[in-house]
Amino acid sequence: MSVRRLAPKELQPESFSFTPENLAWAKEQITHYPPGRQASAVIAILWRAQEQNAGWVSEAAIRFVADMLEMPYIRVMEVATFYTQFQLKPVGKKAHIQVCGTTPCMLRGAGDIIEVCQHRIHHDPFHLSADGDFSWEEVECLGACVNAPMAMIWSDTYEDLDKDSMNKIIDGFVAGTPPKPGSQIGRQYAAPEGGPRVLKDGGAAPHAKASEAPSQPALSDNDSKKASESANAQERPAPKAPAADATKDHPPQGGAPKEPRKSKEPKK
Repeated sequence: MSVRRLAPKELQPESFSFTPENLAWAKEQITHYPPGRQASAVIAILWRAQEQNAGWVSEAAIRFVADMLEMPYIRVMEVATFYTQFQLKPVGKKAHIQVCGTTPCMLRGAGDIIEVCQHRIHHDPFHLSADGDFSWEEVECLGACVNAPMAMIWSDTYEDLDKDSMNKIIDGFVAGTPPKPGSQIGRQYAAPEGGPRVLKDGGAAPHAKASEAPSQPALSDNDSKKASESANAQERPAPKAPAADATKDHPPQGGAPKEPRKSKEPKK
C-alpha cells in the first residue's frame, strides 16, 4: 500500500472557501445527520471541495472542511489520504485519466491504454503534461469489467478501449469536445459484442457472428418484455391410461380366498 502525502508547500494555495452555492449545498448535507453526527458528511463535502478546487484537495480545503464540521484537522486528513478518489496534488486542467489495471482490463489490453497515457501525457503517473492540461494514474477496479479495458475521466467511464480510441478521446479533450462516455465500439451497455444473441423472436437463437450485428436491438430501453407462446408453454408428460385389472385374466392360485374367522364370544 503506497503512502499518500499532501502536495508540497509551494503548490498549496494560501486559503480555500466554498462558493455561495457550494456552501449552501454543504450546509444542507449536514442536516441529513442527527445532532453531534455532522462528521458523517465529511466525504461528501470533501468531494465537493475537490470539484471546486480544480480536481484536487489542498491543505487549506482540508482545514476549511474540518472547521465547518467541527472536526480535528487530523481526522479530515485521515479521510483525504485514505480514500484514493481524493487527489492530493494538482491534476490536469482538462482531464485526469484513471486507467483500470485490474486483471480483467489487463487481459483485454489495459497495457496499451497505459502506453498511450505515457506517450501523450507523462511517462510516470501523477505527473502533469508539459502544458498542464492532462495527468493520469493506474487504479484498481472501476466496476466496468464486462466492457474492459476501460478508463475513468473525471466522473465518466470510457469503455471497450484500444490505442486508437484512447488517442481519439484525448484529442477530444484537447479540442474541448470530449467524446460520448460509455462503450467506444457501439455496444449497448454491457450487451454482447455484435448485438443480442439470445431471447430474440420469442426464443433462443443461434449465436450470431460478431460481424453480423442486428439492424436494431430486440428491445429498446423503454419497451417492456412481452411473453411469447414458447415462454408460456409448459412441458408436461402425456397422461397414461390406468393399469388393467391383472386378476381378471390371472386369478390368484389356491381358489377363492377364505373368509376371516369370526371370533366366538364366550357363553354366559
